[in-house]
Amino acid sequence: MNTKKIIQAAIIGSVYAVLTIVLAPVSYGPVQVRVSEAMTVMPAFTPAAVPGLFIGCFVANILGPYGIVDIVCGSFATLAAALVSRRLRDRPFLVPLPPVVFNGIIVGSMLHFAYGVPGLWACMGWVALGQAVACYALGMPLMKLLDRYRSVLE
Repeated sequence: MNTKKIIQAAIIGSVYAVLTIVLAPVSYGPVQVRVSEAMTVMPAFTPAAVPGLFIGCFVANILGPYGIVDIVCGSFATLAAALVSRRLRDRPFLVPLPPVVFNGIIVGSMLHFAYGVPGLWACMGWVALGQAVACYALGMPLMKLLDRYRSVLE
């Protein structure tokens, strides 16, 4: 990574963490819509978004209410989703899908098994629904906006 990519990753991580923490009431919980998850479309524009999103999620989860399990599982879900989203960059409508699937399965399972939230399928469904709102309703318009600045981000 060159200096530009390191700076991009740092900015992406910082914005993700700040948005998650500032909007904590809707960012954490069995029914959550992390507005910051709209940023998970950014791997379509720059590889720096992959570590940036991972670090931003890691920091947000350190400061969140769920402890070490969420720090590990939630951050892993974000990293895995970012890697797959990067590979799907030539299919814009699919770019937001990996965060919906990975977070729905991993974070939903975590909430059920580690924290006793009842109903495994309900947990996964609610997390996936919140992700779908963030990643498609907010992320797709963000993709259209970022597409105008693609040359700056690449």
